[in-house]
Amino acid sequence: MKNLLSYIKPGVLSGNMLNKIFYLIKKYNIALIAINCVDTNTINSILESARIYKTIVIIQFSYSGSCFFINSNFNELSKHKCSIMGSILAAKYIHEASLFYQVPVILHTDHCVKENLDWIDNLLKYNKEYYSSFGKSLFTSHMIDLSNHSLKENLDISCYYLNKFSKFNISLEIELGCTGGEEDGVDNSNISIRKLYTNPKDIVFAYNKLIKVNNNFLIAASFGNTHGVYKPGNVVLCPKILLNAQKLIKNNYSIKQVNPLNFVFHGGSGTNFNIIRESIEYGVVKINLDTDIQWKYWLGILNYYTNNKYYLNTQLGNPKGDYNPNKKFYDSRVWINKGQLNVIKYLSKIFDMLKCKNLINY
Repeated sequence: MKNLLSYIKPGVLSGNMLNKIFYLIKKYNIALIAINCVDTNTINSILESARIYKTIVIIQFSYSGSCFFINSNFNELSKHKCSIMGSILAAKYIHEASLFYQVPVILHTDHCVKENLDWIDNLLKYNKEYYSSFGKSLFTSHMIDLSNHSLKENLDISCYYLNKFSKFNISLEIELGCTGGEEDGVDNSNISIRKLYTNPKDIVFAYNKLIKVNNNFLIAASFGNTHGVYKPGNVVLCPKILLNAQKLIKNNYSIKQVNPLNFVFHGGSGTNFNIIRESIEYGVVKINLDTDIQWKYWLGILNYYTNNKYYLNTQLGNPKGDYNPNKKFYDSRVWINKGQLNVIKYLSKIFDMLKCKNLINY
């Protein structure tokens, strides 16, 4: 939908903008892509894609991804300290880089489990000073993932954080039901199949709790979602769960809006196009495609190596001569760029699928 969100300015958006954005894109069955990043190379490829195709992107950092951003080994420094500092530095970089690229960004932390809540607490401490200095928050939203705990505990803690976030215009994402598979240290590979499918009544219960705090939240409800890409048939997705929850909310609260809830689709990589489009019709506004992006990035580098392998095995010596230098081939700027370009090419197809090209008039 051309120029639908032209009123949105470049830079990291505040959480209180999200409901306005999601309300508009739901009217036209549009969704936004969420991509986990681990370094400036992946960040830049996402920002460049958004600039070219005039769209909003969701950049997110997991606990482990934040750690990698500053220290991939963390041998002498604790992983926890690295995750806190890494996410702060990554956020600062994106604040500046998004303005340079002239791209609006929703900046998000992903899958914070209970034992890592101190990560979010420390980000909020830092954010208090940042907000005081700049009048905006470091992150647009945070995800609290308590899906492996009781529904009551999940909602009690989520409401506590939603209230804390509201002071800084930060939005909350919660998970109801579990996303299968493994990603960034969150391993649900062996959980009960039952947990992969959220009861729509639990979604209504969550809505009832959260809306009493405020409406600045998203729900990642499970309908068979699994992180990663698997053999066809191994994952059975039932997006009608989302539709049934939307109907219950509308009826219970006398809401006229077609899809009042903002849903998140976790584990979108490898998913059939028709399933993705169906989920968007039921109110999915955010789709995570981390695994596919990782593969496309690597594939760009792999293809470069395959096409130039006789120039990439030694510093000196190639088909043109025994002592010919190969520096221009193994220069990291060259092969990293091949990964970035392949991601940009792939994202053009994804933006078409999600119908989110040309949302902004730069």
